[in-house]
Amino acid sequence: MSGKFFLDTNVFVYEFDTREPEKSALAADLVRKAIATRSGVVSYQVVQEFFSVAFTRFLKPLPVHEAEHYLRTTFAPLLAVHSSPRLFLEAIRIRSVHRLSWYDSLIVAAALEAGCEILYSEDFQAGRSLDGIKIKNPFAS
Repeated sequence: MSGKFFLDTNVFVYEFDTREPEKSALAADLVRKAIATRSGVVSYQVVQEFFSVAFTRFLKPLPVHEAEHYLRTTFAPLLAVHSSPRLFLEAIRIRSVHRLSWYDSLIVAAALEAGCEILYSEDFQAGRSLDGIKIKNPFAS
C-alpha cells in the first residue's frame, strides 16, 4: 500500500469557495494533509483546470500574485504526473473499459500512474473502484 491519494480539481476550487464554507474547510484540510504527508498527488491537468476556473469563473478572479503563490506553495509539491503518450494510451483504455469522459479518464490514468490508492473527487461515483483506485467524495457526509 502506497498511501498516495489523488486530488481532483474540484477539491482546489472548493478551497476558494466562500459560498460553501463547510466544503471550503474540508478542501483546505485535505490539501494541507496532501502537502504535509507528501502523499497527495495531482497531474498537469488538475493545475490547468484549476487556473482556468480561478481566472474565469471565480466570483472574483484570482489575482496573478495569488496564482503564482498558490502554484509555488500548493501545486508544485503535489505535481507528479505530466502529459505523455503513455498517459494518453492509458486514458484511452480507461475510457473504453469504464465508459468515462475523456477528461475523467485522464484523471484516473494519472492517479494510476502515480500509484494512488484513493481518488478524491466530487465528480465520480463515491465508493466505486476503478482499476484498483477507490473513489471517495471528500464532501459527502
